[in-house]
Amino acid sequence: MIVVTGGAGFIGSHIVDKLSESNEIIVIDNLSSGKEEFVSKSAKLVKADLASDDIEDYLRGAEEVWHIAANPDVRIGAENPEEIYRNNILATYRLLEAMRKAGIERIIFTSTSTVYGEASIIPTPEDYPPHPISLYGASKLACEALIESYCHTFDMQAWIYRFANVIGRRSTHGVIYDFIMKLNRNPEELEILGNGEQNKSYIYITDCIEAMLAGLGSDERVNIFNIGSEDQVKVRRIAEIVSEELGLSPRFRFTGGDRGWKGDVPVMLLSIEKLKKLGWRPRYSSEEAVRMAVRDLIEDLNKQN
Repeated sequence: MIVVTGGAGFIGSHIVDKLSESNEIIVIDNLSSGKEEFVSKSAKLVKADLASDDIEDYLRGAEEVWHIAANPDVRIGAENPEEIYRNNILATYRLLEAMRKAGIERIIFTSTSTVYGEASIIPTPEDYPPHPISLYGASKLACEALIESYCHTFDMQAWIYRFANVIGRRSTHGVIYDFIMKLNRNPEELEILGNGEQNKSYIYITDCIEAMLAGLGSDERVNIFNIGSEDQVKVRRIAEIVSEELGLSPRFRFTGGDRGWKGDVPVMLLSIEKLKKLGWRPRYSSEEAVRMAVRDLIEDLNKQN
């Protein structure tokens, strides 16, 4: 049996789809950002809040925990720091305690490229010193530290994955989703946060999950891997792709500045050499992933209407 926290969310639900092909899955999710309909029918959904509810009984008998649950919106940190602390740091601590008491020794954790902050080495390797500039990045780095300390103190084993921008079907936030929603409201004009020159790596959801599974081939006490594509795409280009796929030609209105919000990292590209040595490499470029994800989300939204 495998427990997946946040298994009703974007990334978590895709992980559940994959793992449920050969495992019994329990999903723990408070449904604050996830959706019940995203959860595979073969998985058992437990509606619970990691930060406040007692979850130890749901963990008993599990072989490992995939800890995906978190507040996924980087921007919320500047508006509501308490929410980031509660849903990321406190939730992770309480999960680790429940795992310790239930005797579970393996955890797979989804971290983020934002732990590096504004890195001076591009592509950024895993041994680059982390200096997050967002509360979200800081919270994920704190979670990494908690996990690593539990591994050494209580003989656990961890796989920590630092993601680039993961995109695809079921995503409910992020630049692609925002652009589609804005253009649905006003097809004539598209507001773009910053100057549109932000240049980052994007990875399609299937590539991401294949990378996570490949990383399990490493058997250190604490295994840390970057996951991303090997190139970048600018926000302006993403706006162009979204407009093309919607059949629109809106005016672009930039809010100005080199970043979209406080804590935004304008340039990001991760080194994925460690995972490539295990035989994995992404199938899609950043731009290919963006176009596929745009089509996915347009199709998802059309089904809802």
